[in-house]
Amino acid sequence: MHEVAIMQNALDIALQQAHLAGGTQIHVLKLRIGELSGVVPEALEFAFDVVVQGTIAADAHLEIDYIPVVCHCSNCHLDFQPANLFYDCYQCHQISIDVVRGQELEIASLEVS
Repeated sequence: MHEVAIMQNALDIALQQAHLAGGTQIHVLKLRIGELSGVVPEALEFAFDVVVQGTIAADAHLEIDYIPVVCHCSNCHLDFQPANLFYDCYQCHQISIDVVRGQELEIASLEVS
């Protein structure tokens, strides 16, 4: 379950940023998680509850924005959400695509006081 390590890393960054801002409490940690990130949302939420214990984020709320996969066809320049795992363009049926969204795993924002 790599979600614990991911959440511990996110919390470490959040704690560092809160300290730099002079904060004594983290209220909200907002993450952006792409559909292709390989993260199980429920496991991430469980990990959050575990790693925040005893920190200034102990009473914080975790918000997760789930980002769907968006591909870009380099042939016809269409941006689309793939309908299957083959990621072929539904307009021109080419497979020369780039994933432009859906791999995110980042801290979007942090509310501290």
